Amino acid sequence: MASCSVTLAGGKLAVGRRMPGRCHRGTAVRVSAAAPEARKRPEYIPNRIDDPNYVRIFDTTLRDGEQSPGATLTSKEKLEIAKKLSQLGVDIIEAGFPIASPDDFEAVRAIAMDVGNAVDADGYVPVICGLSRTRDKDLETAWEAVRHAKLPRVHTFIATSEIHMKYKLRMTPDQVIENAVNAVKHLRSMGCNDIEFSPEDAGRSDPAFLYEILGEVIKAGATTLNIPDTTGWTLPHEFQSLIAKIKANTPGADNVIISTHCQNDLGLSTANSLAGAMGGARQIECTINGIGERAGNASLEEVVMAIALRGKEQMGGLWTGIRPVHISAASKMVSDYSGMIVQPHKAIVGANAFAHESGIHQDGMLKNRDTYEIMSPETIGLSRADEAGIVLGKHSGRNALNTRLTQLGFELPEDQLNDVFRRFKNLADRKKNITDEDVLALVNDEVHQPTVVWVLEDLQVVCGSMGMPTATVRMRGPDGISRISSGIGSGPVDAAYKAVDALVRVQAELVDYSVNSVTEGIEALANTRVVIRPAGKMAGEGYVDSYKGGKTQRSFSGSGADEDIVVSSARAYVSALNKMISYISAKSAAAVAATSSVDGSSQEAVAA
Repeated sequence: MASCSVTLAGGKLAVGRRMPGRCHRGTAVRVSAAAPEARKRPEYIPNRIDDPNYVRIFDTTLRDGEQSPGATLTSKEKLEIAKKLSQLGVDIIEAGFPIASPDDFEAVRAIAMDVGNAVDADGYVPVICGLSRTRDKDLETAWEAVRHAKLPRVHTFIATSEIHMKYKLRMTPDQVIENAVNAVKHLRSMGCNDIEFSPEDAGRSDPAFLYEILGEVIKAGATTLNIPDTTGWTLPHEFQSLIAKIKANTPGADNVIISTHCQNDLGLSTANSLAGAMGGARQIECTINGIGERAGNASLEEVVMAIALRGKEQMGGLWTGIRPVHISAASKMVSDYSGMIVQPHKAIVGANAFAHESGIHQDGMLKNRDTYEIMSPETIGLSRADEAGIVLGKHSGRNALNTRLTQLGFELPEDQLNDVFRRFKNLADRKKNITDEDVLALVNDEVHQPTVVWVLEDLQVVCGSMGMPTATVRMRGPDGISRISSGIGSGPVDAAYKAVDALVRVQAELVDYSVNSVTEGIEALANTRVVIRPAGKMAGEGYVDSYKGGKTQRSFSGSGADEDIVVSSARAYVSALNKMISYISAKSAAAVAATSSVDGSSQEAVAA
């Protein structure tokens, strides 16, 4: 069978052919970002990049992305995502907002100690960054969380627009400058030499004031200046001009890195980020799948693929160190862990991104894939073809399943592979052909789950038009003992949830419930997502510090997959409950430890 290779060379996708034309659907495609002609990432120096065309990718999925309603992540999930981001090759991982809660602090510190010290064969290791307000306790906690990384960074910020200074901060411009300068100096005094400063709402700030405050923080020791379009207000030509003028008018701007952070309120975050890079910015802040507050952030996959495809010819040679073959797996992991479903028409990673239904399009694709595809799905790790012609079904073994999982970007340890294989065999007994979507749903349901506290073992439901829906569940608790309970509800799912509540005895409010079919047909898996938050006496346990000031209540998402909708719904609910229970338990344990700490150093800062 003919094959072709796709490599990332100098920011451009290069396709090596062994047959006329492009690769077709049945062709095996090998994707590699480590080809001999690929550029070597410049050595990391906080305030400069030796290659003037290199653009650093700053991923804030674990910080800004987690601020999406219902997207709360556990510490374990954050660590797994951070490992995937390192595999993807991002330059900087903003791991969280350490002062927000003890759990957030521990998650950032764990990432700094693990991912932040995992140097690969080429010498690459991501910078680990923590966000902080300009308050001393925030700064100290952020530094304590990230300082264990090989390349630690603290990102501090204060608002600079008139509306924010007047109504939110209630500070004068001079007070804001003093606050920002003192924050940078305090970080320097603790030994932090990689400091990022952001003038929040820069897109609506007075440019002259921006030049002034940015010049002062440079003198104080800042190494990266991030320019946030916090409300997604600017248009691409405006944002490009703003970046260019900051570089031209800010004293000392030549000695720091200029960055962009664009929100998507007008759907322009990717366009603004690219425009900022063309205006001279050499760091772009973004998130996997574009998740984030309100309408989200600039999407990492959109930014890096636009630079990969158009950077050389249309952006003056811009390129990144991202390994695009890992994009699809990273997108799937973030979607599964966060509970934020990727819309089908999402660029690059949506289910329809490489689908062609129109007859005219299909005709063109059959003749030459270049007619309607500017990149192949294999480029981002979406491998749909198999050189060995493997079709998964009830006769498939563990090796065949593991091979397909590897092709889809998942390398599972033995115990997790066994769990997925068990579910796979059960599904294969009921469904003739197992699709990649089915396999991914099983991975999500078995692997991408929180720490197990309660396990749903069995569920039986009686419902219909002749009586009250009744559910009976058997669950294994944290003590390892199985218990049975029943519940009556307005419907089968409600009855199942009441039966679960009777055993778990944790007060929770159901915020959102949705169910989708993984594939078409009556045999399709049902994929359910629920969002809950603490209720009753536990309601106060979900509140944490907001990076913008005040408190915000956390919610917890869970997902489940099964051929039976009620079973998938129950699995999703138990998953969300496990997340909430684990978070509250960790929070309580950390608070107790902080209170009983003798030296009162870092732990007291965490409990603040």
